Amino acid sequence: MKNLLFFLLMLVSGSILAQGKFITKKGTISFEASVPSFEEVKAKNNTVTAILNTDNGDFAALALIKGFRFKNALMEEHFNENYIESDDYPKATFKGKLVDFDISNIQNEYTIKGTLSLHGKTKEIEVKGIVNKDGDDTISISSSFITKPEEFDIKIPSIVSKKIADDISVSLNFILKKK
Repeated sequence: MKNLLFFLLMLVSGSILAQGKFITKKGTISFEASVPSFEEVKAKNNTVTAILNTDNGDFAALALIKGFRFKNALMEEHFNENYIESDDYPKATFKGKLVDFDISNIQNEYTIKGTLSLHGKTKEIEVKGIVNKDGDDTISISSSFITKPEEFDIKIPSIVSKKIADDISVSLNFILKKK
């Protein structure tokens, strides 16, 4: 299934593939929705695929929802079954652009603008990202932003709503290699 989703991402991102590209299958996305005095609500996915077209700054990423790992197995099960419904919505995707990206003049900070799709909903986002180039073969991209469950129609039952933050902090880190 993972290979099929990777292939679909490649197909959707055909314009990216026809150009110079950098890619990773080991990107990291983590989120935290912890509230003081309650159990930590935090997860990390280390198997995120991302592609950067170095000719025009087009950027796409795909995360399989079941790839998010929690410290507590029961919390992971609830996340997948009750909140994000990963059987019905198995992936999160981002498709967008690093605005004014220029491979010959890498700046430290870029605006990353595009659409984030999660839980059957799509939302336009614009965040700041840090971009670094290490030689000719590696580009790293990192960013963080805040989102809310209701922006993606994720329902938090009232019985646990006080234990989950209203604002969810999302961080991402990609080390992309030239292909």
